[in-house]
Amino acid sequence: MSIEAPVIVFDGNCLLCSRSVRFVLRHDRAHRFRFAAQQGVSGQALLARHGLDPADPPSFLLVEDGHGHLESEALLRVLRGLGGGWRLAGLLRAVPRPLRDAAYRWIARNRYRWFGRSDACLVPGPDVAARFLP
Repeated sequence: MSIEAPVIVFDGNCLLCSRSVRFVLRHDRAHRFRFAAQQGVSGQALLARHGLDPADPPSFLLVEDGHGHLESEALLRVLRGLGGGWRLAGLLRAVPRPLRDAAYRWIARNRYRWFGRSDACLVPGPDVAARFLP
């Protein structure tokens, strides 16, 4: 895996976010993506580097080719990066971005209430630990 691999910065305390990371790990057969919890050193640095407040981060940041992507755009880029049938999610780009982002923000705003919260970040297994940044 290259040092330039796309990095998904996720909320390690959010159960929906942790499930999403597991989903990407399961479907990313090319091992394209790396991960950094927002609560970790690398996650905090990436948030700050992309102009986001580490004390009040979004639920998800994708850093790809040096650019930070948020909300629905980040999600669609990850799905496209998984390849195969997941690329069909790109059809959602036909929905105007303000509508997609509003739906994304609504889910993100309610994620703890609907899916729960953990006091501990996701702990990767030894088979995928190298894909996680400290």
